[in-house]
Parts: sequence; structure tokens; C-alpha cells
Amino acid sequence: MRARAAPTPVSRTAGLAAALLLVALAAHPAAQRAPGLSVDDAALADEPSGEHWLAFGRTYSEQRFSPLTRIDRSTVGNLAVDWYLDLPGERGLVSTPLVVDGILYFIGSLNVVRAVNAASGALLWEYDPEVAAHAGRRMRSGWDHSRGIAFWQHKLYVATWDGRLNAVDAATGRELWSTMTLDPGDNFYITGAPKVFKNKVLIGNGGTENGAARGYVTAYDADTGEQAWRFHIVPGNPADGFENDAMAMAAETWTGEWWEFGGGGNAWHGFTYDPELDALYIGTGNGSPWNRKIRSPGGGDNLFLCSIVALDPDTGEYRWHYQTTPGETWDYNSNMDIVLADLDIEGRTVKALMHAPKNGFFYVIDRENGELVSAAPFTETTWASAIDPDSGRPVEVPGARYENAPAFVSPGPIGGHNWHAMSYNPATGLAYFPAIHLSYQFSDADIDLGAWRSPERGTGTGVRTTRLGSSRPDGALGSLQAWDPVRQQRAWEVPLDGMWHAGTLTTAGDLVFQGSASGELAAYDAASGAKLWSFDVGSGISAPPISYAVDERQYVALLVGWGGAYAGVGGRISADQGWAYGVHPRRLITFSLDGNAELPASPPPRVPVPVEAPHFEVDAGLAQQGALEFGGVCSSCHGGGAVSSGMAPDLRASGLVLSAGAFAAVVRDGRTARGMPDYPELTDQQLTALRHYIRRQAELALAGR
Repeated sequence: MRARAAPTPVSRTAGLAAALLLVALAAHPAAQRAPGLSVDDAALADEPSGEHWLAFGRTYSEQRFSPLTRIDRSTVGNLAVDWYLDLPGERGLVSTPLVVDGILYFIGSLNVVRAVNAASGALLWEYDPEVAAHAGRRMRSGWDHSRGIAFWQHKLYVATWDGRLNAVDAATGRELWSTMTLDPGDNFYITGAPKVFKNKVLIGNGGTENGAARGYVTAYDADTGEQAWRFHIVPGNPADGFENDAMAMAAETWTGEWWEFGGGGNAWHGFTYDPELDALYIGTGNGSPWNRKIRSPGGGDNLFLCSIVALDPDTGEYRWHYQTTPGETWDYNSNMDIVLADLDIEGRTVKALMHAPKNGFFYVIDRENGELVSAAPFTETTWASAIDPDSGRPVEVPGARYENAPAFVSPGPIGGHNWHAMSYNPATGLAYFPAIHLSYQFSDADIDLGAWRSPERGTGTGVRTTRLGSSRPDGALGSLQAWDPVRQQRAWEVPLDGMWHAGTLTTAGDLVFQGSASGELAAYDAASGAKLWSFDVGSGISAPPISYAVDERQYVALLVGWGGAYAGVGGRISADQGWAYGVHPRRLITFSLDGNAELPASPPPRVPVPVEAPHFEVDAGLAQQGALEFGGVCSSCHGGGAVSSGMAPDLRASGLVLSAGAFAAVVRDGRTARGMPDYPELTDQQLTALRHYIRRQAELALAGR
């Protein structure tokens, strides 16, 4: 691990000399001391204080609501760049920075963490957990981004792609302890932020599609890294006995030999601690595999997939659950944000949690007992017509489970809302989040369900999905929603170009901030949705903004770097945004009403053009074989159909593919930049098949097909 003072200069105004910045770095008090605030339960529950941003959702409520008011509807038009930090070498930047006592902390590609002066951008230290050196085969699963870090007392907690949970001294960036959170042999990875509470750190994992996955969350002692408890989300093999009564209860809702397929449920995001009720809420994942006919052939609800599960924060014991998608078979996980608020509903105060998962319904749930208060669709939902208010179960549309024929379903596996952050404004009573409007075809007609096995290498879902396009009459793929959770209806909506848009921030200045896939950071009137201000940051935005204050100056900060799953698997819809791999700068940009920095221009959007290679004769048989190899191994980074959306190079436009030796050196031997794993088990025949498939896709694109 490396912790060091980093000499990279920060640009506050155009042409500012690096030497002056280094002087400022050395002289600034933040570089000389540890943070004064000891972040604990009281600090994380402190809603009125807006100076800091202490957690993913700012406070324990996860409302992402800033009480700061200097930037408001009347002043936001004067917002300008105050300072920025160039981040060369970064890729997908999707995380929420933290701000504690005038120091801003953030995590980037391959889990590198940086601390900067929150008022000037001066870089204080950098911590590199050296993921590439630790990951091994785990580097083949997941993505190199992270949604955030956690802060407790004077320590930062960093969860790494390869499965470690590391504690770092917030003053120096020095690693204090490290523990491996994954069991040997699991093809899991971590992209989510740890959750801290009561001197514990909670972390989950992803990897439902990468083998026989059985998901779990684990809590660790914040001082020592010792495991405090672990809660499995689905039951294991009954012959081995169950860990607790909750697993025995859950097993009654499964059929067949589900444990041979893992079952799934991986919880990679959506953790909320409720200090008032002393409860921990976990949003759980989809099935492994997606297709219930394989993992649980006799049907069943398959607890605790796609659920909110309440746990005792001290012991991890089960308290209650609410399942959003019983017996899920569409990848409708419930790993999305769980936001807490007290809502006035029909004359009584409900201690509510709000949740907008992938299945397209907005849920209000009584967080004291897990009972459904209300639910309504926020996007097109053709798999279910409603949520029954008495049973809390979806009213499913016949045929949606692709029982005997392909099903045309909305939302698709990307969801009606993904992990992009939802915010809630207590003044307007509205929740704000990006919605997705896509329709898909689901079919398993060409899959031998009885012979299907969990993949040992690559990914597998047990169903074929085909994206059909927008599910709306107006053709919009995405929108910013303002949702009234009491009336369960949309208050306003802003249609957006593209569909992979960033999460939101709302403020007491009556504003909502959101970054878009087109590279625009915008501020909207929180009550009406009117756009009041916007700024082109020069790259697609995938991270949510935050707001904080230093010396009474209010800032809005944002990481800029197109990323997340759809920067890998988004295909043509995502690629057409033009954020090609390695073209556009990655930055941390901070705005204020007093800003006067000039942001250097970015290159215009660029869509890679496949190279022509008339001397390369594509063999149809090899190309067909290569399609299977590419789909299972390469597509999660280089894109479905070999159409890169920006996470990795577009191989159709690469001359590397034209040389058998050069291609083998990179793919099999690992002779490439950080982040690309090697595949030494691939044979010459498999590599040749991959090359022919990639060239076939290039030729189809050049022919306009």
C-alpha cells in the first residue's frame, strides 16, 4: 500500500504556477493537522449541520439534503468554477466525496483515495491499496469504480474491488488495518461504499452473475477490523444446517437444489442505519441465476432476494423484511437507496423509508415493522400492473415471466432506477432521482434449462435479454423525477437525452442538482423543475454532487468521469454519448458563487470508428465461436456486441486485433496498462475466434448494420 504527499498541482485559475500551489499545500493548516471532528453516531445523525458531508447520503437519513442556503434560486445563476483538480489516468468516477473539517476525501479508479483541501483543491495525500497486485482472478469480475468511502472517528474505510476492507488514517493516508471480506473461491467483488454505525463497518459485495453466488453482508469492528457478525441473504444447503432461524424460514420459499446455483441476493449498495429505531436496513440483490426456472424450478418467493431486510445492528439478527419482487426473474434487485423520513400520511406520522428499486415501483414502507404503506409505478411497468395494498405483493401481468414464450417487459434488467443516488427535500416533501425508460425482451427458448450451470469464468444469467428501445411514447430513455411519496405521484419531470444519468443533491436553497450523461451539471427549482443554471463539464457525469461550506463559503463539488456498468455494457445507446475511452479528462470540479476559475476545454464527444482491414478475412464459424467467448469474458468492459461505451477501448477500432501476436500478448499474457486482467487459460483457437468475432462486428458497423 502507498500513502504519500502528492505533488500533482491543482488548477484554481488558468495558468496558476505549480510552484505556488506546492507552497500553498505546505502552508495550509489542513496539511498540518488531523481532522478535529470525531465522526460518530451523533455527528452522522446531525441533520441541521451543513458544513460537512460525512457519509454517502450526508447523514444517517440518506436524504442527501444540504441545509445550506447561500446558493439558492435567486443566486444560483452566479455559480462558477471555484477550483478543479485534474485526475489523469482515472476512468469511471462515480463516487460521493466526503468533507470533514475542511478536507475533502474521494475514491477513484482501482480504489485510489485522495485527500484535498476543500477550499483550494490542494492535494494533501494519496492512498493506493494496489488492487491490481491483490486481485488476481477477481480482477476479471466487476468494474474498477467505487461509489464511496466511509468515515468514523478519525479513520477512513476503503472497500476494494478485490474484497478487502481497509482502515486509513484520515490525517496521513497511512493504512491502519486490512481484512479480507470475501470467502476463498468466491467470484465476488466490491463496488459499494462501506456503511459505518455504532463503531462497526458494514460491507457487502457484488458478483451474482459470476458463478454460484450466495450473497451476504458482514460487519467489522471499526477499531480492529475483526468480524462482528455476518448475515447471509439466501439459505444454503439444508444438509449443512442453517446459520439461524431466518435462513430456515427463507428455505421454505425455495425449491429444487438452489444451493447448487448459489441463489444470489448479493447486497452491493443500499445500506441505511436508523439511529432512532436502532435498526439496520439492507437492500438485497437479484437471483443467481436470474432465471427462477433454473435456480428454483418449483417456483417460490425465494427469500430474501429483492427485499429490504431489517437487522439488529449489534448482532446482525433478522427483524423483518419486505420483498419488492417475490420470485424475481428479471434482475430486479433492491440495492437502491433506502431513504428515511417521517411522513404525514392521512393524519398520522409514519416513520417511513422510501425506496425506488429496479422493478419500477416507488415504495413507502413503515420502517418500524416493514409493512407496506403505499406503492406506485414511477416508470413503465409491464411486468406488474400494481402492488396490492393488502398483501404488498405485485399484481403480475400474465406471461411476463417468459413462461412459454418470449416476454416484452419494462423495466429491463438495467431497471427503472439503478444505483444513482436519490435525494429527499423535507421542505418540498419530494424525492428526486433519475428514472430509466427502456423495454426489453426476455427469452430462454434457446437455453437448456436442465443442463445450465453457473459459469466458472465470465458471466451467466440463464436468460437472453434484448433491448428494444424506449418504453415511452415520446421516445425518452431517461428522466429526472420529482416524486411525492405521500400522494404517490410524480410532481414534475424533466426528460433527458440518454438514460444513464447521475444521482441528485437537494438543498435548503430550494434547488436540485444533477449531472447528466451528456456532460451537463444542472440546477433545477426543487418545487417546479424549472432549469435555473447549467454548466458543461466536458465529459459524461456518473457521480452525484455534494455541497459543503468552508469559512461560510458554500461549495458544490462533483467528480467528472463517465463510468458505471453502462459505460461497459451500454452498447450503442451509451456509446453514442461520445465519451470514448481515454479521450476526455477526468476531474474533481468545485463551484461557488465567488468562483473565477476557467476550466480548460475538453475535446468534443467522439464515437470510435472501426478500422478497415480488407486483408483480414473473417471466418463465419470462428466468429460465431468468438461471440460466445466475447459475451462471457470481454463484454462487461468492452461492451456488448464489441461496442465500447467508454470503460475500455473499442476493439473494433483497434489495430491490436489485426495481429495475432500482439493480441495474445495483451489478452493472454497481460502486457497492458493497469486494470486489464490476463487470461492465460485461453488457447490459440479461442484467441483466434475472438479476433474473428471482433472483426466481424467491425465490418458490420462499417457497412452500417
